[in-house]
Amino acid sequence: MSPPIKDKAKPAADRRFPQWDLVIVVVVMLLVVVIRWHLRNMPLERDEGEYAYAGQLILQGVPPYQIAYNLKLPGTYATYAVIMGVFGQTAAGIRIGLLQTNALTILLVYALGKRLSGALAGVVAGASYALLSVGPWVNGLAGHATHFVALTAMAGLWLLLKAIEKQRDWEIFYAGLLLGLAFVMKQPGIAFTVFGGLYLVKNLLKTNGWSRGQLRGSIRGLAWFGAGAMLPFTLTCLMLWRMGVFAKFWFWTFAYAYQYGTNVTVAQGRDFFVRNFLKIVLSAPGLWICAGVGLTAFLWSRKARTHADFLLGLLFFSCAAVSAGLYFRGHYFILMLPAVSLLAGLAVNSATELLDRGGQSKVTHCLPVAVFAGAFVLSLLQQTYFFFQADPVSASRFVYPADPFPEAAEIGNYLRQHSSSSARVAVLGSEPEILFYSRRRSATGYLYGYGLTEEQKYAATMQQEAIAEIEAARPEFLVFVRDWVVLPMSEKTIFDWSEKYIANYYELVGVMRVNDGLQLRTEDAISKQPRDLTGASFVFRRRTP
Repeated sequence: MSPPIKDKAKPAADRRFPQWDLVIVVVVMLLVVVIRWHLRNMPLERDEGEYAYAGQLILQGVPPYQIAYNLKLPGTYATYAVIMGVFGQTAAGIRIGLLQTNALTILLVYALGKRLSGALAGVVAGASYALLSVGPWVNGLAGHATHFVALTAMAGLWLLLKAIEKQRDWEIFYAGLLLGLAFVMKQPGIAFTVFGGLYLVKNLLKTNGWSRGQLRGSIRGLAWFGAGAMLPFTLTCLMLWRMGVFAKFWFWTFAYAYQYGTNVTVAQGRDFFVRNFLKIVLSAPGLWICAGVGLTAFLWSRKARTHADFLLGLLFFSCAAVSAGLYFRGHYFILMLPAVSLLAGLAVNSATELLDRGGQSKVTHCLPVAVFAGAFVLSLLQQTYFFFQADPVSASRFVYPADPFPEAAEIGNYLRQHSSSSARVAVLGSEPEILFYSRRRSATGYLYGYGLTEEQKYAATMQQEAIAEIEAARPEFLVFVRDWVVLPMSEKTIFDWSEKYIANYYELVGVMRVNDGLQLRTEDAISKQPRDLTGASFVFRRRTP
């Protein structure tokens, strides 16, 4: 395709939105800000807890992967450190940082839609992303890495379109840099980097031609893009090498990540997709229908076909990013929301222009806009309870009914109040947010119990390392959370060890069930508690010799 160049004659849809497009997008953004601000104190969920604890350690001068292990690349850890350094080490501070991240992404989706298809398309795309990205079933209020991937990817793609239009090497470099940052935020972000590179190559060859002399310009442009895209990861590797944690970084983000990413079968992945995707679509069906219509616009709108390669390519690579590992968790779908929103914008804009060319009445011209507005309002009303009526804890229960996220905050506060700042804490389970709330360092770098019981070749070694780290640290408090996933072939050494270790060295001081407060107890063994307390947390204090 030709580079996206603005038409001198504005489309009819644009004439109906003179200078008001950005105002409308800002109004929608303010609506989302109200929702996010109202629920800013919603308890952190476990992924947020991991990022927040790792960011907390960075602020203390501890590099990633030194005493906190996980498979994600460190971009989001560093981003959390910046957010908490500015807004404070609280759930509200993290959500304020997410609010700003989301607002910038909304503006970028709007800008992309406007550049590709006009002001009306930009407004619809920005508004669609605003509502879809705050939805409960994409975990929109939680500060997942996918929000930061979406921000850097959309910024990179917007700048790439501008660079292609202006033929500026330095803009191509910075577009590659932003898309490279998307990968450093989380591994699936590489899908957007690949898409940007392929789209650039196509347009460079289209513009420069295929002759030997003309290819030099294309190669130069691609070299600038590649240099920018590789720079964030290269600098990350160099910094972690200088900090002495490169070996751990490589193991966790590539060797173990490969095991994690190949654990799910196709059949399981299909079930995960159907379950989560249906909830997401049914929460805002009108907007998804608009996007579906946009997908057909390439068949009946000549102007839409002008940008088919960009929009279809973005949708394809967004779906590839969502499909990583076949887990299809709700927040993974945030990565495809920009493409979905741009298609919704294309649908409304193309339909409006089609009616305009047909010489229909002014009322008929407004029909596509009215349909979208109705779909937007209905989707908003459909989620009224979550957005406007639920308090932060109730909102957490609505999305995560069986997870102990409010309880984790209470346990963390209890640990902070009953231990010195130098005390070590062990959390046997998968609730690293307890460590963040407690502001105490973990006795082990294994923040999740999930990895220890997965059917993967490192599980036995990882359990032995976790055991050795805990015994060496002699933590003052140990929290056992019943959120383990035990499979038929899971390594179970850590369970036998934990029962003996706790019985020999610890006393039970509290039990917290989901939906209950922390209840102080005098029993000193897990075996005395009911076995069906899924999600319950047991707090132990080390006995004085």
